Amino acid sequence: MAVLTLDRKKLQSNYKFIDKRLKKHGIEWGVVTKLLCGYKPFLQEIVHLGVKELHDSRISNLKAIKELNPGIQTVYIKPPAKRSIPNVVRYADVSLNTELKTIEMLSQEAQKQNKVHKILIMIELGDLREGVLGENLLHFYEQVFHLPNIQVVGIGANLNCLYGVMPSHDKLIQLSLYKQLIEAKFNRQIPWVSGGTSVVFPLLQRKLLPKGVNHFRIGELLYFGLDLFKEETIPGMHDDVFQLHAEIIEIQEKPVVPIGELAANPSGEVFEVKEEDYGKKSVRAIIDVGLLETSPDYLIPYDEHIQFAGASSDMIVLDLGNNPENLKVGDVVSFKLKYMGALGLLNSRYIEKKVVE
Repeated sequence: MAVLTLDRKKLQSNYKFIDKRLKKHGIEWGVVTKLLCGYKPFLQEIVHLGVKELHDSRISNLKAIKELNPGIQTVYIKPPAKRSIPNVVRYADVSLNTELKTIEMLSQEAQKQNKVHKILIMIELGDLREGVLGENLLHFYEQVFHLPNIQVVGIGANLNCLYGVMPSHDKLIQLSLYKQLIEAKFNRQIPWVSGGTSVVFPLLQRKLLPKGVNHFRIGELLYFGLDLFKEETIPGMHDDVFQLHAEIIEIQEKPVVPIGELAANPSGEVFEVKEEDYGKKSVRAIIDVGLLETSPDYLIPYDEHIQFAGASSDMIVLDLGNNPENLKVGDVVSFKLKYMGALGLLNSRYIEKKVVE
């Protein structure tokens, strides 16, 4: 069985890197844990960092967090479904919202549970996923603040999540101005302008973040240390908190070109033969992980000689060239991961998961 590891020291180092820079600017922040898929040993590592606030898009994961530490503020980071309202109020201290009808149901449920449920109103800034349109915001807010057992603790926005629209100084200024409009019209304080995410962090580094943005929700940056503008690792951060270690279960020299009539494979792909490959051979290794867990597109080999030859549901085939590292059956090959690769592996019950130093 392939093994996914979380490096405790690298996680701690990345957390301290982020925390130091956000605190320097007086910015509050919470860790997004949805990548961890509710796996308690990894969630425990996040709790041990000393975080005060955790964000997730699965109620079962928020429940697991509350079981680990009831004192941590939990945030449900997508608009709640009607059927989920009771558990959202039960396990999430805060939820992100865009629909008046949903907030009305949250208000009714909060009254039943004798709680005050906090909400963060999401505003559309152009990426066209979740968010209230700016021209409707004042009317929307006016209807919300009359609801019992509901407390508006902020406004927020997401960018780069659907169409890849990148954050900018102007867009985040716009978000800050919405807060000022609400406060001026209704004489109410909005504590959070939650415009900060992993993709926004580089703007802080480059002194392009408006002062009004005072709350961040960070996940990918913590685990991968990636500047999403440059697609490069931020200096001083680790890009391999997570690593995949897979065992070689076959290794043989084989022809580069398949033998026989070609048709679509189970993934719907048709292999294209390069004329220059006829007659060539290479050492090919099969590792014990496949498309059911992750795609080769999301794996980054530490060994620069390794290339991906293809994959099926439960095996990935590596092209080792002339095998300069003299790998053999039973050897373990290690990979760094991209976000979606780690997500698939963490969500798989077929992958062993370990915390390492």
